[in-house]
Amino acid sequence: MTHGTQVRAAIVGSTGYGGVELIRLLAAHPNVTVTSVVSSSNAGTLYSEGYPHLIEIVTDTLDAIDPELIKSKADVVFLATPHGVSTKLAPSLLDAGLKVIDLSGDFRLKDTDVYAQWYKKEAPETSYLDRAVFAMSELFGDEVKGADFISNPGCFPTATTLGLYPAVKAGWIDPDTIIIDSKTGVSGGGRGLSMANHFSEVNENFKAYKVGQHQHTPEIEMILSRAAGRPVTTTFTTHLVPMTRGIMSTMYATLTDKSRTSSDFNELYRQFYEGRRFVRVRPVGTYPATKEVYGSNYCDIGMNVDARTGRITIISVIDNLVKGAAGQAIQNLNLMMGWDETLGLLFTPVYP
Repeated sequence: MTHGTQVRAAIVGSTGYGGVELIRLLAAHPNVTVTSVVSSSNAGTLYSEGYPHLIEIVTDTLDAIDPELIKSKADVVFLATPHGVSTKLAPSLLDAGLKVIDLSGDFRLKDTDVYAQWYKKEAPETSYLDRAVFAMSELFGDEVKGADFISNPGCFPTATTLGLYPAVKAGWIDPDTIIIDSKTGVSGGGRGLSMANHFSEVNENFKAYKVGQHQHTPEIEMILSRAAGRPVTTTFTTHLVPMTRGIMSTMYATLTDKSRTSSDFNELYRQFYEGRRFVRVRPVGTYPATKEVYGSNYCDIGMNVDARTGRITIISVIDNLVKGAAGQAIQNLNLMMGWDETLGLLFTPVYP
């Protein structure tokens, strides 16, 4: 069963966790064939040497990063690369006539000074930065249709802003009072070896990191500022949890009208996300867990208004590798191509 034009896809950075997740998900997509797996460090080796579980899915050797070679094999390129790589690579791929979906943070922030401040790298050329469409599927999906260059959102901003956006946009919470407490699994740090994701450091441990300086902070504030119609700053703290996958963002804010109830907010969110298959608003009094979205493209949201304090607690969970990266990238491809946004993504979460 097909739903539109067949597309050939190349994945640059295919040996990282985001890249391998793209391959897993695209294997079930009726309109996409992965025709090139690209790696700067492992070119010429069999892909299955690094990921034996995909031995029947990807039989090719890894290609080198060569825009002309990629152009001969693909129509769209997913860049699942470390920050700073896409800045140099995306322009040449776009100039070669390819569609590009960038999973890194290089083209998300439109202010070059802000990018340099938070990412500690030189910002991309302004012309390409302006060309990139920041593509949070449920919030800005209409801007994606027909685009040729997509900047995929970060994992923390996806969980966080999907949880906050309806309330901020409606004016039901004071954006200046927002506090965001987020936890992530170890896969968010990538496959590369470091002290931070060493088993002995992570196991039976729970720690905050990048306090006051996480690079996703300005992205979250950019999205919430769009919702509020004015600049928004937030307190955002991240924590590393000893699990493989998952993000939970627990968010707190003061109500602008203390007579509103949990049921009022629940109905607001249900109406806001009506028709958006991948956001599931939980019934009043129930709250999501990371295990309940594991391996899926869902974002589950629950909330509670505390009449005593006049504040709301919003809990939002995603799988950081799917909805936080590869799944949303494919969702954006679907929107870009004019296909049903759920195409190839209706996976039931893995449980337990």
